[in-house]
Amino acid sequence: MYSGGSNKKEINKFIRDLEKAINGEYSAIECYERMADQASNEKERNQILEIRKDEIKHFEQFLMLYTSITGRSHSPVVTEECPGNYRLALLAAFEDEQNTVDLYNSMADRAPDSSTRRMFRRAALDEQHHAVWFLSYLTVR
Repeated sequence: MYSGGSNKKEINKFIRDLEKAINGEYSAIECYERMADQASNEKERNQILEIRKDEIKHFEQFLMLYTSITGRSHSPVVTEECPGNYRLALLAAFEDEQNTVDLYNSMADRAPDSSTRRMFRRAALDEQHHAVWFLSYLTVR
């Protein structure tokens, strides 16, 4: 997947970031399921479940990319604990989504091809959109 212009150090950094992205999406999927159960109303619950669907899509895309780059699978692990308190979980989700935007934009800049760049740019946009939803739930209360 990487061309001759990429060195091993760049490839390894991209793979480490991809593992971080996979684990982050996996952690979010787990957390958002719990958060949806704690939501204060049905509309909020449904929106969190929609966000979770996006995270599942990113998770699956990143796993396929990882396999195509490395030739092996990655076993995801939860790397970010989900706070039991709903408000704290919203705050953690907001901060995580914002940080993830930066990671995905950085990965898009270093992506080996245009389709991978588009995938990470789209994921970054999704994450920014998610952050806005979580921020709205924090400020409306």
